[in-house]
Amino acid sequence: MFKLLTENWTLKLISLVFALLLWMFIMGERRLEVGYLVPLELQNIPQGLMVANEVPSLVDVRVSGPRTLLMKISPNDISIIVDLIDLKPGLTTFKRLEERLNLPSGLRVTRLSPSFIDLKLERIKSKKVPIKIALTGEPLPGFQIGRIMALPDNVLVEGAETELKSVTEVTTEEVDLGGVNEGFSVIVPLVHRGTYTYLKDDKTTEVQVEIQAVEALPALEDEKFDQQKTK
Repeated sequence: MFKLLTENWTLKLISLVFALLLWMFIMGERRLEVGYLVPLELQNIPQGLMVANEVPSLVDVRVSGPRTLLMKISPNDISIIVDLIDLKPGLTTFKRLEERLNLPSGLRVTRLSPSFIDLKLERIKSKKVPIKIALTGEPLPGFQIGRIMALPDNVLVEGAETELKSVTEVTTEEVDLGGVNEGFSVIVPLVHRGTYTYLKDDKTTEVQVEIQAVEALPALEDEKFDQQKTK
């Protein structure tokens, strides 16, 4: 038995090496399918325009190909780039996103979700709107609210033209008047919950609150009032 194993050992060793190389080649060329979450990048948005609809930031991609090629791919190296250069305002549909995928040759996209995107561009406009002061609480008994003002009393809002048309005011965070008996001023953040509009410059305003003592009726007038009631 030992003689059979050692006969022509060189030839047998070479055969073993070839068999191993062939196995590695077959395993390396075996086709696999791998899934990636690929970032969607928007480039060259035209000046004066903005994206005014929801666009996915990631695309689910499944790629098929030889194992050796797939092993060389890093998820950080894959992206889908959509070039918006020279686009005009309006809705544009970008189809066949797989063609924008920067994959090495020899690999094939088997599934892509979403397979297309709708992209809406709108003009960026701005306008000034008044600031509405939000109040909560009441002064101490015997006191009342006098004049209230905001400085500045308006703010510049900027963003997508369509949404901007519906913006008529911006409110402050609530100013608490609970338990106060004298005037005060406070810097208050502005609240704007726009989807495609935003505060351009000022994010706060100074709210000045005047608190007045409630004037009591003179005693003499109170007596006359009581006498008239009893008649």
